[in-house]
Amino acid sequence: MPDFSLEREVAGIVAGVDEAGRGPWAGPVVAGAAVLNRDTLEKVLVEGLDDSKALTPAKREALYAALTHSPAATVGVGIASVAEIDSLNILQATFLAMARAVAALGVSVDVALVDGNGRPKLPCEVRAVVKGDSRSLSIAAGSIMAKVTRDRMMAELAVDFPGYSWETNQGYGTPAHKRGLETFGVTPHHRKTYAPIRALLENS
Repeated sequence: MPDFSLEREVAGIVAGVDEAGRGPWAGPVVAGAAVLNRDTLEKVLVEGLDDSKALTPAKREALYAALTHSPAATVGVGIASVAEIDSLNILQATFLAMARAVAALGVSVDVALVDGNGRPKLPCEVRAVVKGDSRSLSIAAGSIMAKVTRDRMMAELAVDFPGYSWETNQGYGTPAHKRGLETFGVTPHHRKTYAPIRALLENS
């Protein structure tokens, strides 16, 4: 379970940063950032925060609500569009979303703990933390902000573009998504530089 061990190793204001949506064939990539007050963070968050992928959708939604209403949490979200993913590549678009999430915090950050082994350019020291969302409460909070925001966005897109099951697969390459592509074709929300989408476009 994540705790504040990594946060306590550094001085100053620490933000945890994570992303959601690097792998899907459709939709934006979203990053979340969180600064947590170690002394006053509510018990429900200390005990509940975890890697967003390890939590049920209902639990993620409850923690998202708790984070956004907590006086002990400052949170931000950043988004990079499909167009930015296709023009920059997914890694650089992810770093862009992370920079936007940190900027959205509205506070000056001294150190950013970033999930994974990549180091986005941020206006502070950056520490990459492999499996950080299961080690750091701040990164876990960023993970939940990113995942819930993106899942909601994909559910909204699914209303306008039915047939791809984005409300359940979040744009990942599931059989239902593949059937939608075969039936309805490529949408403006598909990542056209991704191999399966590129192949469809080349063959159409």
